Amino acid sequence: MQRKTLRPEQPFYIQAQGPASRPRKILKHNDAFAVFDSHGDIGAVSGGHDGLFDSDTRFLSRFELLINEEQPLLLGSNIRDDNLHMYVDLTNPDILSGETVVLPKDSVHISRAIFLRDGVMHVRIAFENHDFRHAPLKITVDFDNDFADIFEVRGARRPRRGYSRKRIIGDGHVLISYDGLDGKRRDASIQFEPKPSDLTETRATFNVNLRGGERFCIFVSASCRGERAASTLPFFKGLRAADRDQKRATRGVASIETSSATVNEILCRSVSDFYMLVSDTVQGPYPYAGIPWYSTTFGRDGIIAAMQLLWMDPNIARGVLRRLAALQATEVNAARDSQPGKILHEMRGGEMASLNEVPFGLYYGSIDSTPLFVMLAGMYLERTGDTEVLSELWPHIERALKWIDQYGDIDGDGFLEYQRAAQTGLANQGWKDSFDSIFHRDGKLAEGAIALVEVQGYVYAAKRSASVCAEKLGYYERSEQLASEAHVLQRRFEEAFWVEDIGCYAIALDGNKQRCEIRTSNAFHALFCGIVSPERASTLVDCLGRVEFNSGWGIRTVAGGEARYNPMSYHNGSVWPHDNAIIASGLARYGHKDMIETIFNGMCRAASWMDQRRLPELFCGFSSKRGRGPTLYPVACSPQAWASGAPFMIIQAMLGLEFKPESHEITLRNPMLPSTLDEITVRDLQLGNATVDFSVRRDGSAVSLRVLKSKGPIRVTLILDPSQKLSYAKGGKAQAGERTP
Repeated sequence: MQRKTLRPEQPFYIQAQGPASRPRKILKHNDAFAVFDSHGDIGAVSGGHDGLFDSDTRFLSRFELLINEEQPLLLGSNIRDDNLHMYVDLTNPDILSGETVVLPKDSVHISRAIFLRDGVMHVRIAFENHDFRHAPLKITVDFDNDFADIFEVRGARRPRRGYSRKRIIGDGHVLISYDGLDGKRRDASIQFEPKPSDLTETRATFNVNLRGGERFCIFVSASCRGERAASTLPFFKGLRAADRDQKRATRGVASIETSSATVNEILCRSVSDFYMLVSDTVQGPYPYAGIPWYSTTFGRDGIIAAMQLLWMDPNIARGVLRRLAALQATEVNAARDSQPGKILHEMRGGEMASLNEVPFGLYYGSIDSTPLFVMLAGMYLERTGDTEVLSELWPHIERALKWIDQYGDIDGDGFLEYQRAAQTGLANQGWKDSFDSIFHRDGKLAEGAIALVEVQGYVYAAKRSASVCAEKLGYYERSEQLASEAHVLQRRFEEAFWVEDIGCYAIALDGNKQRCEIRTSNAFHALFCGIVSPERASTLVDCLGRVEFNSGWGIRTVAGGEARYNPMSYHNGSVWPHDNAIIASGLARYGHKDMIETIFNGMCRAASWMDQRRLPELFCGFSSKRGRGPTLYPVACSPQAWASGAPFMIIQAMLGLEFKPESHEITLRNPMLPSTLDEITVRDLQLGNATVDFSVRRDGSAVSLRVLKSKGPIRVTLILDPSQKLSYAKGGKAQAGERTP
């Protein structure tokens, strides 16, 4: 009997390898990032996707330290809390001459410090002899490069590659070059100081004999920009410059402190990861999606990440909006899946993208990035009142709206749909873009032009937002038109997507307008957008609270019991932090804050089990069990921007934070704190040119607000229910016994 094929080949599948024999560590600065093992090595052991990468190309595939041809012993390693540099403590193993130990283990302390700046990896390796005897050391650093494209590292196979060559170009300096099939030359430069005792094209050797108490240091710079490594700052000056750059990038960002040490560690890690992923672009700061697979400009990811941090740092949203506006499509191109006005999905700078071996050089195969772009523009205006930037963006907003109405509505039924324009593109083009993520009750995959439930909500919110923007700019007729279109869409949405017998919205309509009647987290994004009627919202929240959805760590992407539910899958039963944050924001909009507490506590408990308290892109959707942490997903990006931003979006939802820039007012609407927290303090929250510090405290069932410090014209207001509104100046306090929605 012929065996049935259960899983078609996926062109952009990420291969999973065996378990890592050493945990991996990440550093990033702008377009360059590095993946090390716990020893600070690259490519020394199996189980990881190590390397120094820049613009989707690996510029260093091996960087291994050996002592007398032996691997050092690990004492400990970590990344600094602010992700500025990695530090590793090692020591020597027993060094033998024949059968005689000439250097006992633990005699020499080896300290490695590593940081990235401007496309260069800087390394300092210090050796200190703590033995009273001399320590004869043969120190070797093995290095090499394959100039692999990021898609090759992910598992893609190529029939042909370019040509590489290596040459020594000076004392302690090796240049490795690659002539790509795309006609571009890429250079990796490795420089050692002091001059090695011996240097080949792949190995530097230092022969030293340390007296008791003596120190010896090696400095290495590995550049993704060729010989320019020689002109970079010395190690310590470069580290200080990197520290200044980082402080400058986060100046003006609000900070959060809670009564829980564990939550504070999670928030510290999240904000550090988020800003490590932010890259300086021509248009402004942009959060790259994630490491290692998505360290580049993604439309959807960047927009949602900007939404998450908007209340804390509007500069990110401004940079995202300007960059995506500059990259907005201007032509019809099937290979790129682009039409005029469409917002970018993904861009790549590697050799395979340049040769169109992958379609992602500038790729627009995303159905939701365009309405999300318009949504973010409206949210940015609401947060800042910045009509100058709005005026700059308005032509791009109008082009995006035109694309939604013309190119995006494939069959003219008033819903936004996708169907890939070329077979090389993504088959599914919502945020759940796995080939098998959109299906019917019987598990059959949806076919034809697909209208996703959350995307209709995004369009509704986009038109509502654009209506407000148009009114602000004086385009009153256009404002009324957009508001009317949103109202019509809301009515038709309820009729087309609601499935009474499952108490939930269908995930999609297929090409035959048949509903895909399964319970998924997509439906709850509609709450975030405000398209759901209040009556349906309550039914939806009841559905969300069932054990089929709630894993104990967070809300699953697909409810247990559905045809393709699999807690180990990428999109069909796993838990995604950003998905949970969007759901929490939607719950706050409709006043269902008890469920937000469940989500917040689940995310925090999950993060408390993670390495460095870091929330990854996703994790498996197995139910939580006492004394056990969540099950990791093997190829998840970690860190990932919208996972790092998720806790801050949930905190905004809990506090009910709203901004009124015209009246210099910050509002906390029905704030709540989970039972795991007694207090949340927000500092340096900016509105215009003013800043404020305030705390929200829970005393039993009551909440209180205290303004700790303010600078400039600003007012903080607490709204406990629609009939009660109290304002407080510095030192003021209010309490409420029962929160009302």
